[in-house]
Amino acid sequence: MTAIQTKPRKPAPALPLNTILSGDCIEMMATLPDASVDLVFADPPYNLQLKGALHRPDNSLVDAVTNDWDQFASFAAYDRFTCEWLAQARRVLKPDGAIWVIGSYHNIFRVGAALQDLGYWLLNDVVWRKSNPMPNFRGKRLTNAHETLIWASRAEGAKYTFNYEALKALNEGVQMRSDWTFPICTGGERLKGADGAKAHPTQKPEALLHRVLVATTKPGDVVLDPFFGTGTTGAVAKMLGRDWIGIEREPDYIAAAEARLARVRRVDEGALGITTPKRAEPRVPFGQLVERGMLRPGEELHSINGRHSARVRVDGTLIGRDVKGSIHQVGAALEGAPSCNGWTYWHFRREGQLVPIDLLRQRLRAEMDSSGPN
Repeated sequence: MTAIQTKPRKPAPALPLNTILSGDCIEMMATLPDASVDLVFADPPYNLQLKGALHRPDNSLVDAVTNDWDQFASFAAYDRFTCEWLAQARRVLKPDGAIWVIGSYHNIFRVGAALQDLGYWLLNDVVWRKSNPMPNFRGKRLTNAHETLIWASRAEGAKYTFNYEALKALNEGVQMRSDWTFPICTGGERLKGADGAKAHPTQKPEALLHRVLVATTKPGDVVLDPFFGTGTTGAVAKMLGRDWIGIEREPDYIAAAEARLARVRRVDEGALGITTPKRAEPRVPFGQLVERGMLRPGEELHSINGRHSARVRVDGTLIGRDVKGSIHQVGAALEGAPSCNGWTYWHFRREGQLVPIDLLRQRLRAEMDSSGPN
């Protein structure tokens, strides 16, 4: 029998973590391995199509975006560029990865259509309402007081990270809405060159990236920004304990970003934790409380409203009146309700006080967290 000769597989290229890649975003993304990135945050050229200089009423010149990187010959050229970089971004995203793209009315609708055409699945659009927008000096249109972000998963039905409880915590316990208010960069956050001019015309506020990364990444995730600019994404990612990769073609922006990132310090490990949903906590069967002696067989439990009681059985079920079953089933039957959360419904008595059995569950969870993986 002739042995089959197989060529050894080439090892996947190493991921250039916490590095700025200098060059064209499409060419640089092509060098990254498939399915290697957890999140893409993209602030692409807006294709503003400005026609001449913009002046204030006092005839002073507005520092608008007139850079070469925002110039495209036509809408068709811009669309080709958009589809090419989005295709590369989708290739490097992990199956459970996601993308955020920010833009203005000039480009965001074209970007949204391209995302859908390429197979991404739109999750939300978010309105960033600027609390201090630049006025419309010509007085012929509404002041542009917002930009739009699109959040999309890699495909329909794909899993993705969403830290819902953390966003509620950021919003004083209220569900986070899709309209976010932040000021544009001013003061000390605005990077400036040696001449005192803005280092980048469209620098994004760190607060915006903080919310995006807390909402849709975990510590240790890899965040790719293919339009890195002066490094806002990298600065916030580094601070929050995420790895990052930046791609930028303009040497001045790279220099500003490198200097900025050198000043950033990661927050302490203990401060990186976020509020997690209860369903993500370790599962603790009620029977474990009985096995551990936290509750004894035969011990009486009392309903939260004081109307019902039941006794603990050796197998972790309850018996109350003529009803037998789990803590949830017995509570629901006694109340005549379709369902019941037995953990918050049932209480045990200690030193004359009624204590929810959920307190015992939390103690076991704390032990699990402190012991770590087996």
